[in-house]
Amino acid sequence: MNRICVFILALFAVTTTWAQTTLSYSFQDVTYPTDKFVQLLGINNTNVIAGYHGANTNHGFRLTLPNTFAAENYPKSAQTQVIGINSKSSTAGFYIDAEGTTHGFIDGGGKFTNVDFPGTTFNQLLSINDMGQSAGYFADAAGNDHPYIWAQTGGVFSEIFIPAAVSAQATGINNKQMIVGFYVDSNNITHGWELNAGIFTTLDYPNGTFTQALGINTKGEIVGSYNDATGNMHGFHYLNGAWTSIDDPNGVGITLVNGINDNGTIVGFYTVSDTVNTGFVGTVK
Repeated sequence: MNRICVFILALFAVTTTWAQTTLSYSFQDVTYPTDKFVQLLGINNTNVIAGYHGANTNHGFRLTLPNTFAAENYPKSAQTQVIGINSKSSTAGFYIDAEGTTHGFIDGGGKFTNVDFPGTTFNQLLSINDMGQSAGYFADAAGNDHPYIWAQTGGVFSEIFIPAAVSAQATGINNKQMIVGFYVDSNNITHGWELNAGIFTTLDYPNGTFTQALGINTKGEIVGSYNDATGNMHGFHYLNGAWTSIDDPNGVGITLVNGINDNGTIVGFYTVSDTVNTGFVGTVK
């Protein structure tokens, strides 16, 4: 595979005021038929959902609502998570092989492609757009993460350099090549980020102590999670400076939103315990 390293000079946009909005969602909780641990992570414009089940051993799937699960696991893998899905129903995610090494992958119609940044031993892909570009990251020997974009055409890697980051991940890319993710600074504080046409913006939920941007649609709507001052976790929706806090009614304070499609439908999960997670689909009212 070819490798291109792109060092992006980050332009940190300083926002002095925040708008608070209140989007309203109808929630549908999703459980796996034989498992109490399920996470819904990506959704395309025809409402096909990517995710996985299993707290100790991960098994990937595609979900067609209301409850048709189709297994999707990298061949001969020990564990698989399916995370991103595009409108062509290609998926991106990661798998763990029999030796315990974590690799990124894409699956286009049952044709799996291994994706590892050259010279690295830990990779995850977390999103895929309609052009076959995937957002992901690799971990270095010290355990710090480095974000990149991988293009299926040519197998080209583009590494993203964020000067303020000790560790960072790229988690989402849309059809306009807007990219989102999160980074950890030298004070061990986690911030969301957005990269749009070379302009880098740090995203911090107002009065939050921890922010992760996890998904983005073609309209530029961003979703993710944040922690409030008491340590409770909530999902969020963000667009053009306006924030909405999101909680599944059955998971207030333990909700994470991971994906959003162009219709504004969101997917995520809430965490009950280490072995119990419940997925959800949120539809704008």
